[in-house]
Amino acid sequence: MLIPMAVGLLIWSAYRRGTLPYVWLVLQTFTPSDWWIGGTAKPSGWQGWAARDVLSGVLFLGITVAVGVLGSWGRIARYYLDRFRPPARAALAGAGALIALAFVWPEAFGLGWDKLPVAIPVLQLIALVTGGYDVLTSPFVVYPVYAVITALVVWPFARVGEWAALFKKLRARSSPDVMPAPVRAAPGASRSQWPELRDAGEHRAADVLVGELAAGRMNDVDVARVRRVWQDTDRDAVRRAALVEALLEQGAAAYAHPSGDRDVPNRRATHDLLVGQVRIGRYTDAERTPRAYHGAGLALDPGLLGTSLLVVGPSGAGKTRALVAPVVESLTLQALTGACAVVAVGAAAAPLGPEEAYDVVVRLGDPTSPYDLDLYAGSTDPDEAAAFLAEGLVGDMAGVEHQRAATALAQLIGPYRTAYGRFPTVPVLRELLEARPETLQALLDLLPEDEAPVMRRELDSWIRRIGTATDVGPFLAERLALLDRPVFAEFFGGGQEGGPDVRPFSLRAVAQHPMRVRISLPQGSHEEAARLLTRLLLAQFQHVTRDRAGRGHLACLVLDEAAGALTPGTVRGLQRLRPQNAAVVLALRTLTEVPEFLHGPLLASVGCRMAMAGVSTWDGGAFAGAWGTERVETTEVAHHTVFADQPMTRAIHALRKLVTGKAVTTEAVTVREVERERWSASDLAHAVPPGHAVLSLSHVRGEHVPPMLVDLRG
Repeated sequence: MLIPMAVGLLIWSAYRRGTLPYVWLVLQTFTPSDWWIGGTAKPSGWQGWAARDVLSGVLFLGITVAVGVLGSWGRIARYYLDRFRPPARAALAGAGALIALAFVWPEAFGLGWDKLPVAIPVLQLIALVTGGYDVLTSPFVVYPVYAVITALVVWPFARVGEWAALFKKLRARSSPDVMPAPVRAAPGASRSQWPELRDAGEHRAADVLVGELAAGRMNDVDVARVRRVWQDTDRDAVRRAALVEALLEQGAAAYAHPSGDRDVPNRRATHDLLVGQVRIGRYTDAERTPRAYHGAGLALDPGLLGTSLLVVGPSGAGKTRALVAPVVESLTLQALTGACAVVAVGAAAAPLGPEEAYDVVVRLGDPTSPYDLDLYAGSTDPDEAAAFLAEGLVGDMAGVEHQRAATALAQLIGPYRTAYGRFPTVPVLRELLEARPETLQALLDLLPEDEAPVMRRELDSWIRRIGTATDVGPFLAERLALLDRPVFAEFFGGGQEGGPDVRPFSLRAVAQHPMRVRISLPQGSHEEAARLLTRLLLAQFQHVTRDRAGRGHLACLVLDEAAGALTPGTVRGLQRLRPQNAAVVLALRTLTEVPEFLHGPLLASVGCRMAMAGVSTWDGGAFAGAWGTERVETTEVAHHTVFADQPMTRAIHALRKLVTGKAVTTEAVTVREVERERWSASDLAHAVPPGHAVLSLSHVRGEHVPPMLVDLRG
């Protein structure tokens, strides 16, 4: 903006002093020679003086237009004026127009400085065209010329200040013919006035919501919930009418979450529930970050989380505080709007929000837990229950085939359910796996030959395999013993004899309802049991989200510590979550907690990947391979010594070397495109500052963002 103006002032100053070259050539080319004295630039009459004035005006106009275009004065003026409301913007533009007119017509404002060459060149041009100054004595010619000049000076300011739009708006307000209440809301109407309801003719319901908002009885959760329900009833007139009636009767509390909650206590993150986003950080001004992202805020929404998220970082890197906790808080808020269901799994001490923010709290190993966990996820199919139960028990064991373990479990829990009407508890299932004769015989006696021949055949097949090389019962019983401990005596159906106060929770409910669930894992000496339960929960989640009817809301499982949960079976299951509107958030201290052959499939299965500061070089290598390479332009500069052939040139080069101490060289510049890793293993391990992470994102629509450095602090 300033450089073109400085150049223009320099040119104009040179012209005023008479040092601008070729001015006489221009005058001589476009004017008769008898207007000048003896071939010089001195005028011989009034025509020469008039021609010089006209040239001054043309040059001034050209410099002004060039300065305005090259300096982008119009765009910059609009950039700053757009920050003001239309009346203030028009007033500021009017003030600028008055300043410009003060330089064009200083005598009209009582000012004594010289006027700009705007009006005089126009009048001189009219005199040259008409052959004299007689025409300028008529007010019918001069005043219209003055008006046109004034209008042309004011016109750029009127455009920047949008005077025409403001005039039309004021005229529309004052016009008596304008209807007091338009049928549809204006395109620029505020969202707080609920234009979508007004467009549908529901002005009473919109006024009720506006009143609720003004009275402070409506929060962002209510707004997001009502908007979501309104959109869901777009093609159902009956539901739309019921919604309008509920809005008129209950206001902001209409269609509230079944829990009755309309907010979560003690929010810590920054949320925008209208778009479902939670802010987790800000992109840094790093070399690998595109300029458009410098300083831009970073937020996650269900569209991104729907592709699943993996975060890897050592202990103390801030995985839970900076990422997992804000994501869980966002999902719990969105669950209150009916947009998602969330299951947060972690240690009891993990900062995943207060228990009051959840509908169901399962504290495994704690006798005061209000809920129990259904080991079979509400399944009625023995094969399905055996599949995810086998994944939880032996999914991480390389020497035991998952399918063989699932078949063995199905051959036991199927007959047991036929005999007793329910699946066995942990102690009973352990006894069956240990092949105690009295237990198996009692179960076989309860299966009549004429009513349950298939189940008897299943149990007979299990009994025949006892003690053979294909018997996996001892392995399963050994792993199940981790859950058959006194601390879990009242869990996994073990307390169902206690009466109606026992409330088992099935993970299948999450796939059907927008619930908020918190599952606390046992700590201390039960670390291996916690790993088994985490693996079981992930397997259950993958099974219950299959073939979801409607897929109305996002179902998300958050594992604050996913170590031990990732097996060949669960990693394969991750690839099937996205089409079912389900996702997982996995947090790991290091990828070494996952078998090495699963590193590639795991990183390929999730759409969003984050490497925290402090990851090892081995972990960095896995991320670098997943993020691939990019083509970059490199410039190489080579300095070559110049060897002169001529004696004089050699003497000059020798003198120059003596003075500068450097030999005379030439530069050879080579520009080429090369393939370079987006982030190398070494950069991820050593170049990421504390409190930062490298994050790549993918959306369920297929859009993706390359890995960039993110500041997660604050």
